[in-house]
Parts: sequence; structure tokens; C-alpha cells
Amino acid sequence: MARAKTELVAAEQTQTLNEAGPTTQSRRADVFQITSGNRRVLTLSRMTQIPVICAFLALATAAIYAPVVRHEFIDYDDDVYVFNNPHVSAGLRWQTIRWAFTTDAAGNWHPLTWISHAADCQLYGLDHPGGHHATSLLLHALNVALVFIFLSWVTGAKGRSFVVAALFALHPFNVESVAWVAERKNVLCTLFFMLALLAYAWYAQKPGVKRYLCVGALFVFGLLSKPMVITLPLVLLLLDFWPLGRVQNWSQPSATFSAARAPFHRLLLEKSPLLVLSGASAVITMVAQRRGNSIVSFSDSPLPWRLENAVWAYSTYLWKAFFPQGLAPFYPTMALPFWQVILAASALSAVVLLVWRFRSSCPYLMIGCLWFLGTLVPVIGIVQIGGQSMADRYAYIPLIGIFVAVVWGTFAAARSMRIDTRWLATAAAVVLTALALASWRQVSYWKDSVVLWTHALRVTVTNFVAEEDLAVGLANKGRGDEALPHFVIAKDIRPTDPTALLNIGINLEEHGRHQEAIQQFETVIRTNRDPDHLSEAHRRLGVICAQLGDRARARANFLQVYQLSPEDPLLLQNLSMLEIEDAVDKMSKLVSLHPTAQGYFQLGQLLEEDRNLPDAQKAYENALQLNPNLANATNALHALRSGNK
Repeated sequence: MARAKTELVAAEQTQTLNEAGPTTQSRRADVFQITSGNRRVLTLSRMTQIPVICAFLALATAAIYAPVVRHEFIDYDDDVYVFNNPHVSAGLRWQTIRWAFTTDAAGNWHPLTWISHAADCQLYGLDHPGGHHATSLLLHALNVALVFIFLSWVTGAKGRSFVVAALFALHPFNVESVAWVAERKNVLCTLFFMLALLAYAWYAQKPGVKRYLCVGALFVFGLLSKPMVITLPLVLLLLDFWPLGRVQNWSQPSATFSAARAPFHRLLLEKSPLLVLSGASAVITMVAQRRGNSIVSFSDSPLPWRLENAVWAYSTYLWKAFFPQGLAPFYPTMALPFWQVILAASALSAVVLLVWRFRSSCPYLMIGCLWFLGTLVPVIGIVQIGGQSMADRYAYIPLIGIFVAVVWGTFAAARSMRIDTRWLATAAAVVLTALALASWRQVSYWKDSVVLWTHALRVTVTNFVAEEDLAVGLANKGRGDEALPHFVIAKDIRPTDPTALLNIGINLEEHGRHQEAIQQFETVIRTNRDPDHLSEAHRRLGVICAQLGDRARARANFLQVYQLSPEDPLLLQNLSMLEIEDAVDKMSKLVSLHPTAQGYFQLGQLLEEDRNLPDAQKAYENALQLNPNLANATNALHALRSGNK
């Protein structure tokens, strides 16, 4: 008895499609079949194909990423975005929503991302990080389904669309975007990106103002999630060439999708409102990143090096798309040998020349390649943000272009060589299985900070961020003795980095080595100008000086903290170390020099502790005059008045 062989056979086996133009076609029933040997075991009708395939893709995605619901938060941006962010952790409040639309925290303006995190905090709190991970997994599964729905609709090729969506679902490159809570912005903006593509296809069938506004609204939602989607107008122009075939004289009409055609200049003009939105988003992003000190200056990173790194990054993204090995959350920048740059440039040039050669007969190759190259432009490093040379998360949307080019190109090559599609289905199953296993393993590295950064150090070299964050993870787990060597290595890699110096000082302070800790904090103050780092260094110095009995020096440092960060939540606790009467006197002088709502609120708490209730009430009233929405002062004043009655 012959061994049963289960294969996935798509609609391409039962229909003949001429992808070059709208010529006469011979088409049989549009079905999606599963067979065993020569026996057909399941046939899906046209009406049931989409939901069943989407459900299968979602289940496969969930199976690979299921472990994330048991993972912890990562001490790398998860603190900024979630568990150490008082606005987000407060949950969905009107104050949180207003803050989300007015803040440029984390060097970005992405209010929908902040609101998404706040919603998770409302649902799950901070004690259940698995819920936050589950939301990201759900968004990824939705994106996978949307990739399939969009491609199958505009191309009519459900088998190939299924393979592209499965590659997108299971590729290890995408693990970072899903398993890292702080990258919620990536999966969220992609959701609106794919919905905008679907809306555009709907618009292309019958152009109209309402349909266009739908595209624009979804684009705005994407920009409010993460500005990387500013390349959407470019992607829409590419889709006009293929598969929509909307460009008169430059592209053939689609054989499977009825779309209104127009000259290229009209299609370009059609995208102009979206381009205005892209420009506005780019300006807002640059302003936010400058305020957050995220943009690397050209003196620190010259333009020639940026161009070299961009070429190298493009080639590395392409290489890892086919051979996803050595993936890490941070790839440090480094000087590149000239021969590597030349090799990378040659490889990219060869790919571009190849797809250009087949631009007419195989337009999907050129469109997929340009999708990949174009959507990476905002993050390729010409405008350098942070210290990474590239990042896995940046490839989340660009990879779709690579997958389309490879899958459609492979199918066309196999058809020209008369290779049975069952062999293609078998090959696809093998590739997808290998990628699924690799992704399962990659997901396991995101269990917690220690596991993640230990792996990162195995696959990268001179990785300052990995050394430092591994040390932080070890320290947070009470393994300070193991953490200190990694802090020291991080400092050796970047001797004047304030974060490394602060972390070494904190570690020394916790081990009672106060004089050595003081040296580290003083070095930060002497060599750094960032307000956050200076504030933390002064606060730590003030605490140590208070513990050592140097009250005058402690006061001086706490005064610096107040001037740099007047709403520091630990300031009141630190001032209390100087005894309550001194603390009241000091805080009174501080608010007289720099009146803030938070300062008056802290003064009121000190006065209450000193049993001076009338002055405490006046301090709370002053706080509310400066900020009527300060909930802590409102509650304290109400409690004080109730007690006085």
C-alpha cells in the first residue's frame, strides 16, 4: 500500500491564469483542495476559502508564539512604555489619552500606541505581562490574515497568497516585533497599513471621495501608531503597476482584478494628499526625536559611514530573510572593512539589475524588490536614530515585498519548467516547517532579560547594550555580583556613557562601597549634559551623602534634582532623610524659587507629617491653582478637610 502523502494544492492547480494581461482565459472551479495520494479529502468552495484559511494561519501563528503569554517584561524599553510609565500604568483615563496626544516621550509621537498600552494596563494590570504579550500576538495574527486577504483579492492567486502570509507569520525575523511588548507600535501600525491597502484596492475598483477618505483615515491611524508607515503612498504607487495594473501605457491591466486605469501623472497626483500626511508625520517625528536626543549628529556619525552602513544593512536584511541566523535585539554599529561594503553593494546591484531585466515579464519581482527597498528607507540609517546599525523589527513590513517576489518568482519558474505544483507544495511545507521551528526557538530567547541578552552576547560582538541590559536584568533578579562584571565591560566599550557609569555606581552603592559609587556619580555630572542622567546622579549622590551624615552636600544635590526634575516622585522621600523640619524649610524655599504643582503637593505632604495642617491645606490649594487636574493634591485636600471637620 502506497504511503499516504498529504499535500496542499491551491487554486493555481485548477485554473489557467495569464498574469501578463487580460487575454482569454480557461478557468475551472476556484477551489482550494487538500488531497491524500490520489484521493481528494477536502474541497473548500469560494465562499469558505477565506475564513478557513485565515483561521488556519491564525492557529499556526498562535501555536508558534504561544510561549509568550508566560514571558516577563523586558528591561529594555518595556519600562519606558509600560511598567515604569505612570501615565500608561494608570490605565485608560482621560488624562492618559490627553497625555498620549501631547507627549513626545520615548522620542516619538505615537498616541495610539500609548493608548494601546494603557488599555492593556486597564485589562491586565502590571502583574500579568502575559496579557500584554497576548495582545501583540493577536495583532500579529490579524496582520497575517490581512496579508492573505489582500493578496488573494488583488491577485486571485490564493495558493501563493497563502504561502506569503505563512512566511510572514512564521519567519524568525518577525519574532522581535511580536515577542517584545515595547514593539506594540510595530504590529499596531502594520494593522492599519494592511487595512489601508485593502481600502485602496476597494477605492481602485471605483474611485470616489468617500473611499479615498477611508484610505486616508486608516493611513492617519497608522501614523499615529508608528511613523514608519510614511512610505504607504510609495507602496500604493507600486501596487498601481502590479498587481492592480492601473497605470495606462506602463502596465498591463490585471486579469483578475478590475481597477480604474489612469496616466501615471494622475495617479501620482492622486497620492499627493497622502504625501502631505507623510511629510507632516516626518516633521513631527524629527522634532520629537530631537527633543528626546535620539538623533545622532553628523559629527558623531559622518554621512559617508551612514551610506556604507545603509548598503551593508540592506544586504544583511536580505541575507537574513533567507538565512535567519544570529538574530538579536540590538546590533551595535561598527567600522566596516571596505571589501565588505563593496561586496554588499555588488550583491544589491546584481539583484536590482536582475529584477529590472524581467520588469515586463515578471513585474512582481520589481515591485517586491522596490517594496523592500522603499519601506526600509525611513530606518536605514541615513537619519541615524540610536546606536544600532540595523534592527530586526524594521524588516516587519519590508519582508512582505521579498516574500511576494520570491513566491511569485518561484511559481513562475516552476511553471515554465513544467514542474508539478505538488512538488512546490512539498517544498513550501518543508521551508515553512523549518522557519516555524526557528521561530519557536527565537521566541524562547524573549523569556526574560537575562535569557535574551545572554543570547545576544553569543551572536554579536562588542555589544554595549547587551552587556548593560544583561547586567540590569541580573541585578533586578538579585544577582548583583554577576551583574557588576557586565557593567564594567559596558563601560570599557563606551567609557563615558552615563548609563553605564550610573549603573556601576548604583551597584557599588547597593554593596556598601559608597566612596567608589560617589566617584561614578561625580563622573556622570562632570561629563554629561542630559537632564535625566544628571538628575539621577545628583539624587543618588544626595542619598549617599545623607547616609554618610554630610547634610549640606545632600541638600545641595537634592536642590539640583529639583531644578532638573521638579516632579521627581522620589524627591519627597529623599528630602525626608534630612529630617522633617529641614525638609519643610528646604521644600518651602524650592517652591518659592520654582513654583510647581508637584512641588506644592510635596510641601503639603511634609507639612502634614509635621502636623502643620493649615499650611498643608494652603500648599495643596496652591498646587491645585497651578494644576487643577492633579489628582493626588485633590485627594489629599479632600482628606484633610474631611479630617478637620
